[in-house]
Amino acid sequence: MEALSPPVLIALLLACLVLSALFSGTETALMSVNRYQLRTQARAGNRSAQIATQLLERPDRLIGLILLGNNLVNNLAATLVAVLVIALFGDQWLALGAGLLTFVMLIFCEVGPKTVGALYPRRLALLAAPAYLVLGVVLWPLVWLVNRVTNAALRLVGVRVDPAGQETALTQDELRTVVAESAQLIPQRHQQMLIGILDLERITVADIMIPRQEIAGIDLEDDWDTIARQIAETPHTRLAVYRGDIDDLVGLLHLRRVAQALARGSLDKAMLERLAREREPYFVPESTRLNVQLLNFQRERRRLAFVVDEYGSIQGMVTLEDLLGEIVGEFTRPDARALPRGPERDADGSWRVDASSSVRALNRLLGWRLPSDGPRTLNGLLLAHFGEIPAPGATAEIDAWRFEVLEVDDSSVLTVRARPIEAPATEPGGR
Repeated sequence: MEALSPPVLIALLLACLVLSALFSGTETALMSVNRYQLRTQARAGNRSAQIATQLLERPDRLIGLILLGNNLVNNLAATLVAVLVIALFGDQWLALGAGLLTFVMLIFCEVGPKTVGALYPRRLALLAAPAYLVLGVVLWPLVWLVNRVTNAALRLVGVRVDPAGQETALTQDELRTVVAESAQLIPQRHQQMLIGILDLERITVADIMIPRQEIAGIDLEDDWDTIARQIAETPHTRLAVYRGDIDDLVGLLHLRRVAQALARGSLDKAMLERLAREREPYFVPESTRLNVQLLNFQRERRRLAFVVDEYGSIQGMVTLEDLLGEIVGEFTRPDARALPRGPERDADGSWRVDASSSVRALNRLLGWRLPSDGPRTLNGLLLAHFGEIPAPGATAEIDAWRFEVLEVDDSSVLTVRARPIEAPATEPGGR
């Protein structure tokens, strides 16, 4: 090497620095590239993506190959600098040459290339993959030896290198993060639908059911004129039929079965009860998760189920439309069933809200963040906060809202006014 001229030594040194930068940048790119994007491109036939995916299946071999190459060129660069400094300036300048090389390699061969690799991982990974495949074949004996020794050393400290045991699957929370951070790739509407699908496992039928007191049904103990008027005026296509109390459920009546008889005047209570009994009611526990209930609806070929508690008492009703509404949104006006009387906004920016409204529906419709893991209605949330039936005029601060009780009855809060809580002004100087 001493016989080489200084220009040749400088050229070799520059080549080593370039190779060192490439090794550093592509190592960061390959280790930080999105594996799922690579797999998608690989399935689409991208050859570079296929090679990169193949290399990443054994990260120990890939890292060994990259570090082997990187250390070879780094050591060669240090040797070239030593020879060059001695030839031009004498051995008394070796320390300065080593320090200068360290600074140059830190900036241009480590920090700079690795930053670029972290910023553009997929692009660099696809460019580097074919080159590493060829280099891996050329240096296979050395790579094999390095990996055998490294894996043996790792086993001594209790670390086993098992490619089959790598955790590559995403959890539901991780999937939510991926969807939430994909705003530029997925329209917001589609993001909400994907999040809705992921949330099905967290939500029970009790969270979205129509409350017991709001179930539309026919009481066979009512007089016939009342029943006939109810059938003629109801907006629903299916009605629960019961005797005296919803817990004494007779069956489910599809109005299409009685429309012609009602028009002819031949419908009576006996016929109505007989038709209702032809379709037995379908009951589900209130703790049933929505993802399970969706499959149950499909398996049972049902569109409506009555929600019961542990004692078998009917607590509400859930429909297929309610369940699908958790994914795609309501099919009619927003949260029409969950909000008995829609929130009304006053000129001062406050909201007048029916306290029987669902907490989850209010959060979704108005963008609030009221706690939804406890009481399911705003009335229940306020009663839990006060610990008693509050008097009109009582106020409660929950999350970022101040709720003023407007109307109450003997057992519940009826109407409230909600105002945002203003953040306290910050004094000059940050005090």
